[in-house]
Amino acid sequence: QVHFVESGGGLVQPGGSLRLSCAASGFTFSSYSMKWYRQAPGKEREWVATIASAGGGTNYADSVKGRFTISRDNAKNTVYLQMNSLKPEDTAVYYCNALRLLAGSQYWGQGTQVTVSS
Repeated sequence: QVHFVESGGGLVQPGGSLRLSCAASGFTFSSYSMKWYRQAPGKEREWVATIASAGGGTNYADSVKGRFTISRDNAKNTVYLQMNSLKPEDTAVYYCNALRLLAGSQYWGQGTQVTVSS
């Protein structure tokens, strides 16, 4: 049974930092690319960052490039999102996502709220 535990969200002032974690179980974590998405109120869910299953190659949305860093620890079945220089427009529910294209397999975390406000 696939299960995610997302943590690290909260309220932070503009310019501050947060580190999100997503601990996964129930599937072969190291075989999946891992992604972070976010969804702000009244908006569609948008992709934020990706880290490859092996080798750790990363990609970022232009809106977060240079401020956010995605990483993973395959020994702990956990993916992270370090968010620095946060802006009010980063306010959203953040979701982790596991994807294995060749297997046509995808899983979603339950989401964690990030609010950037003074």
